[in-house]
Amino acid sequence: MNNKFIMKKIFFAIALLIGIGGFAQDQSAKDLYETAKKFMREGDYDNASLVLNTALQKEPNNYNMQKDAVYLFFLKKDYAGAVDLGKRLMEQKNSDEEIFQIVGMTYKAIADYKECSKVYKKANKKFPNSGVIYNEWGELEAMNKNIDGAIEYWEKGIEADPNYSSNYYNAAMYYSNRNEVLFPVIIYGEIFVNLESYTARTADIKSALFDAYKKLYMKGEVYKALQNKKTTLFERSVLETLTRTVTMAAEGITPNQLMAIRTRFVLDWYANKNNLKYPFRLFDNMQFMLKEGFFDAYNQWIFGAAADVAAYDNWVNANDKQANSFKEFQHSRVFKMTPGQFYMK
Repeated sequence: MNNKFIMKKIFFAIALLIGIGGFAQDQSAKDLYETAKKFMREGDYDNASLVLNTALQKEPNNYNMQKDAVYLFFLKKDYAGAVDLGKRLMEQKNSDEEIFQIVGMTYKAIADYKECSKVYKKANKKFPNSGVIYNEWGELEAMNKNIDGAIEYWEKGIEADPNYSSNYYNAAMYYSNRNEVLFPVIIYGEIFVNLESYTARTADIKSALFDAYKKLYMKGEVYKALQNKKTTLFERSVLETLTRTVTMAAEGITPNQLMAIRTRFVLDWYANKNNLKYPFRLFDNMQFMLKEGFFDAYNQWIFGAAADVAAYDNWVNANDKQANSFKEFQHSRVFKMTPGQFYMK
């Protein structure tokens, strides 16, 4: 960013503040607020604060503007300011999850985990079904070196708010690091990549998914998981169905083998009417794609690059029509989990 451009931005902000030619006075609080948010998006926090403060002079009780003021304090590392204003907003009747999240982030930044926990307890009382709050609470426990306590919050978040993706991400990554509990990775991980399909985190989960399947089919891990006393009835039903595919992995786990294994799983799951006992949106989605001819491309999309980037690129080039049709389908729909379908631990 050159000096001329910087000076232009500073001059613009000053003009808003001192009202050169009556400019600031003529601007509505709404217009000033939009300008402040533009500065925030550009990372120009000082000018954002200047303009936002001018907007607040016009509408001092505007909750959203005050909330962004708290966030600006946080971004500028003025943690005392963020806590002071944030705590006052938390007490308002119209306070939302986001202000609790911002204040919690502030306490995390200064490593005041005790006060942060109090914020989440208060938030949870007001918003008992907030996936955002459960996720933040779990991350707090992880930061406080209580990783086994963290998973409890992430799974509560999945149960309470099944379409908030971050709890699935954290839960899948937690279990992927515990070789003795691999099954949840393939459930949480696949739901995550359907909810959040094109982010950096998606690539992480695809790799974790592929590794989990490889480990489950090595040395009888599927059977070990089935014998685990903590396994729920839903997990047992899925694992029993998967055991019928073990021989299909005799030569190893590849994207093509997983396509065959997972096709057999879907067919068996519905043939045995497990779907009536355990309705599950993820499996319904898999069955739909199998019927509509998208399942091969879907499996390649999940496992192909995780297994071998060059081989996946070759598959896409050789099956461009199929790959493009799946991509169009994927962009045309919004995947949503159905509330009440939490069957895990």
